Amino acid sequence: MLSPKRKTLLAILLAILGLAVLAAYDWYRGRYQRTVLFDASGLRLPPALAGPGPIRLVHFHDPACPCNVGNQQHLAELIERYGARGVSFHAVQRPGSRGGLPPALAALQPLAALPDGKAPPASPALAIWDRQGHLAYFGPYSEGATCTLANSFVEPILDALLEGRPVRAGGTLAEGCFCDWR
Repeated sequence: MLSPKRKTLLAILLAILGLAVLAAYDWYRGRYQRTVLFDASGLRLPPALAGPGPIRLVHFHDPACPCNVGNQQHLAELIERYGARGVSFHAVQRPGSRGGLPPALAALQPLAALPDGKAPPASPALAIWDRQGHLAYFGPYSEGATCTLANSFVEPILDALLEGRPVRAGGTLAEGCFCDWR
């Protein structure tokens, strides 16, 4: 049994720990949890990838952004599931950033940038072009702090495109974990 003095000390330590957790969560929400408008106007593939071809998914990432960690497993699952079905996967890294993608995402073909310097306002983000080379989707993987199959926007879009159904979701407003791109 703890003495009253130790109980008081333990209660104080637990209160301090609780306050530290709340402060860290508040800092995270203030720095990364935000609402972002993904405007697709003028977004195009590089000439070498433009036009008819496979469905193309371009992943926009910043290695220093902690929000990217939340979707890397999901992205690896997308590559495994849809790469064999003819979807090509590409990546654009935030200019000036250091680092790279983990080995599990080695199948992503790097792109220096998109034409006209177009890029997302925040990352992680993606763009999907259909087989005719038309932009089908531009925005986040999901809404929320992390991305999984349960809350993803991506699988329904890829499934529709693979079935030959048109998709036009070029701009998206979403709340989630994002880092500024610019």
